[in-house]
Parts: sequence; C-alpha cells; structure tokens
Amino acid sequence: MPPAVLALTAGAFGIGTTEFIIMGLLLQVAADMHVSVPIAGLLISGYALGVFVGAPVLTLATRRMPRKTVLLALMAIFTVGNAACAVAPNYELLMAARVLTSLAHGTFFGVGSVVATSLVAENKRASAIATMFIGLTVATLLGVPFGAWFGLMLGWRAAFWAVTVIGVMAFAVVAVFVPGHVGSGDKPISLAEEISVLRQPQVLLGLAMTVFGFAGLFVVFTYIQPILTRFTGFSEAAVSPILLVFGVGLAIGNVAGGKLADRGLAGALIGTLAALAIVLLGLAAVLSIKVGAIVLILLLGIAAFATVAPLQLRVLEAAGPSGRTLASSLNIAAFNLGNALGAWVGGATIDRGLGLPALPLVAAGITAVGLVLALWSLRLDRARDAIAACPAE
Repeated sequence: MPPAVLALTAGAFGIGTTEFIIMGLLLQVAADMHVSVPIAGLLISGYALGVFVGAPVLTLATRRMPRKTVLLALMAIFTVGNAACAVAPNYELLMAARVLTSLAHGTFFGVGSVVATSLVAENKRASAIATMFIGLTVATLLGVPFGAWFGLMLGWRAAFWAVTVIGVMAFAVVAVFVPGHVGSGDKPISLAEEISVLRQPQVLLGLAMTVFGFAGLFVVFTYIQPILTRFTGFSEAAVSPILLVFGVGLAIGNVAGGKLADRGLAGALIGTLAALAIVLLGLAAVLSIKVGAIVLILLLGIAAFATVAPLQLRVLEAAGPSGRTLASSLNIAAFNLGNALGAWVGGATIDRGLGLPALPLVAAGITAVGLVLALWSLRLDRARDAIAACPAE
C-alpha cells in the first residue's frame, strides 16, 4: 500500500483509541464521576452521536478545501478534545469534551476512505479501506487494552493524556506522508450535487444496514468490562488481556473482510453480517464459561470487523462519483449511530432488569435486522439488473 494510506492508518489508530478506550475504563470513570455504569456508558453514545452529527456537517463545510488540509485540521480537533477529556472536572464537561473529540471522527474516515481508494487500483479499493481501518484494529488490539491497564495503574485521566500524545504523533505522520495534491484535480462538486446522494434508495439502505448491522456489537462491547467481571467471573486485571484477544480478532476480521469484498461484495455483505449474528448467539450460550467466553470474544472480533470494509464499499459504490465523499462520511456516521444505538439498547436492557446475560441475545436480534436490510438491498439490485436486461418492446 502507498505510504499515504499507511499514514491514514496512523490517524485511524489515534481516533480509534479514543473512541473505544472508555470501554475499558467504564467502572473507574463511573466511580470517579459518581454516576451509574449505564450513565457512564452514555459517554460512548454521546461520542457516537457527535460523529453522526459532525460527519455530514464538516464534510459539506470542507468539501472545497484541500483533502490534506482537512485531514490535518481534523487531527488537531481530535488532539485538543482528548486533552480536554483528561482535565474534565465533572461528568458534564467530560461529555462535552468527548463530543468535541468526536466531531473529527466521521469526516476523517470519510475523507480518508476516498483518499485511500483514489491511490490504488480499482480491484484493491476494499483492501485500501481495510488497510486504513487497521488503525482501528490496532487501537483495539493495543490501544484499548493498554488504556485499560493505564487507567487501572495510573487513573483514567492518564489514559486520555496518552491518547493526546498519540494525536500529536498522528498529525505529524499525516503532514509528512499524505500528498498535498490528493483530490486537487477533481471537478468541484456543488452542494446540491453532494446532497443529492441522499435521494438514492441504495445509499439509504446501505446506511441503514450499517447502523443495525454494527449496533449489535456495541450492545455487548459497551458493557464488556462489567460483563466479564460481574457475570463471567474474571478479575478487573483480566479485562485488559481479554480485550487484547478481541483485538486480535479485529485484526483478522479487518483483513479478511477487505479481501472478501474485493472478491465479491454481495457475498461478503451477507456472509459477514450473518456470521456476526451467529457469533453473538453463540456468546449468549457460553457467557458463563470462562474459556468459552474468551473463544467467542475472539470470534466476535473477527466477525465484527469483517463487516467494515464491505459495508463501507457498498455505500461508496451506491453513491457514485458525485456524492462519494459525503456518502463515505455518512456511513462512518452510521457506524457510530449504530454504536450509540447499541450502547443505549444495552443500557436499557440492564435497567429493565434483564441483566448482563441478555445482552448478546438482544445484540443478535439487532444485527439480524441489518442482515435483512442487506438481503433486501441486493434483491433490489437483482430486480434492477433483470429489468435492464429485458429487451425493449
């Protein structure tokens, strides 16, 4: 892959770390801020909703700016936001700082996906997206477990200071390796043309399948620390190594999803979403068994991130050239709306007395909705192709 794609991977690592790090620190943050675990979990929902709002707004606001300038500005917002999280004196300001940080997320991945795919051959586009998303994978593989350990040893604020340093380093890498001319030859697209992508049914279906397909993961993953400690019976010190196992699964799934999508996008969509729903059902069956829980958490990581490249490429292809940047950013927003939906549904499940063991079952049901939407979308494709193939009378 070109060095510029690898530089985007570094930025993705920083952003991914700050998105997921709170999950390994949920109990510490809740105790320090004097809130319940479900309320602390809303810090994940708040971040995700910030991405959902920030992605289209910043993408449209920066559509005429050089792509490299946009990427650097977003990394600066990310770095300042994490520093604000580290010094937040109360829950409300911590939430505000998380939302500020989240504004960079959707547009960075949206613009980054377009830049990455423009630098490689057409049959490598899904792999280029997957390579950039390896940053998210490594964030979960190393950043989140390290953050959980850092928070346990030095306090959760120290973990956010560490992410701030990562932001500074990622800014420097993007500044050096991403070429300034990327996208400079593209014909300027009007606001009306960019927004017209929202009138395309397949784009809207693609966004919906991303929301529901990915929401199932976060019904479980948002509350992974209390699940492992309060139900499965692991110690708090064991959470970090188990998150490392999950991260290994993400690394495998991310690469596999990109390769599968390059070979056949339709099959990759259906296969990965079905696998995620099945793994969530399996997790519900073994959650009380320590070894079984670890194995299924590895499989959960594989299945979850195998969906990312197919879902992102599906929306890019449906959008076409005129709306691909906005569509790409909106799909990142859709991933995060799914995160917010999953975190909220998980909290509601706990609050209504169903308890931690019910979370994987609820999660499987939500992911199944995404699978149904994918099947519907592909059926519409086949119907359109059949009509196009019929000779005119």
